[in-house]
Amino acid sequence: MSFKHIISRYNPIFKHLKKLAENARERRAEGKTLLDGVHLIESYCEAFGESELAGLELIIIPEGKSSLEATNLMQTLADVNTIMFPTLMFAELTPVASSTGILALVRTPQIALPNQINFALMLEDIQDPGNLGSMLRTALGAGVEAVYLSKGCTDAWSPKALRGGQGAQFFLPIIEGVDMLETMHSFAGNTYATTLHGESLYAQNLTKPTAFVIGNEGAGLSGKVVKAASHQISIPMHHGLESLNAAAAAAVCLFERKRQIS
Repeated sequence: MSFKHIISRYNPIFKHLKKLAENARERRAEGKTLLDGVHLIESYCEAFGESELAGLELIIIPEGKSSLEATNLMQTLADVNTIMFPTLMFAELTPVASSTGILALVRTPQIALPNQINFALMLEDIQDPGNLGSMLRTALGAGVEAVYLSKGCTDAWSPKALRGGQGAQFFLPIIEGVDMLETMHSFAGNTYATTLHGESLYAQNLTKPTAFVIGNEGAGLSGKVVKAASHQISIPMHHGLESLNAAAAAAVCLFERKRQIS
């Protein structure tokens, strides 16, 4: 293990890490991303291991006192190369103000698709990384076997999306940049487009192979995607409420399917 203390923003290592933290194109080109916090790093190690061979390339810490959890984790990962930055430089790499005081540079994992997919989530043009992370976490909990993201979706591997997912990305196959119409047509099952005026979700037989299609937080699904779906559904609302937000709607739909097959 090597240890470096870097104090200059002009240092190439810091500049490289800052690009990865801020730029989806850089993350895709490098095939790497940053994990923020003890829980995410522990989840990654649980899924893939604790060594450079497993994709864990670097630990990043701030000057000063770290949390007890971060200190304990650093001891566990004592063989991984470590860099220390001044507090303000470290803060430029983390997406939240309340970081636990540890980051990790890792190779972006690729989770293999199962041979047969009976339960899928398809997302069109989701823009908020926190929403996306929340949906991925819900999808993993509900037993979704694959998540498909349209070309207009935010990056599933951004620090904010990773924080929202709380490790879901390490266990759930995620296919980014798909053509949504082609993906829907190739799915060997029913595709359910969530709309404002579809049939009730609770009137559907979801025990067969099922894919839910959720749209943009503001605009919803595009007309072409709605027409391509085998079913148009909505979630019944009380008191004149028109709809739920995208993440909440996804949770209701996914767990209704889980309930039906349990």
